[in-house]
Amino acid sequence: MKFLQMVKSRENQGNPPQALYDAMGKYIEEFATTGRLVTTGGLLPTSSGATVRASGGQVIVSDGPFAEATEVVGGYAIVEYDTLEEAVAGAKDFIQLHVDNWPGWEGESEVRQIAEF
Repeated sequence: MKFLQMVKSRENQGNPPQALYDAMGKYIEEFATTGRLVTTGGLLPTSSGATVRASGGQVIVSDGPFAEATEVVGGYAIVEYDTLEEAVAGAKDFIQLHVDNWPGWEGESEVRQIAEF
């Protein structure tokens, strides 16, 4: 089964330290050898994006940054596991990597199974 893992945190925590980039690079490189990693990536700040939403029968586009957002998605991975429990365990490892390499970082990972049509 494929799962989407999204890492979310407050956008105003500053730039990640080099130690996190280094640890993530090693982790992703090793994880890719398992065959479970489909793709992964980090996202730029909301100031470089936009939202497109429907409201009152209209389509509304809003340029970033998104002041009303309390948490933003900072990165994602599409992974393959046999069960949700395995996917959650993988997400816990990745969040622990953040805790270990970014003092004071707070965030979460949302894990969702991908519906395959």
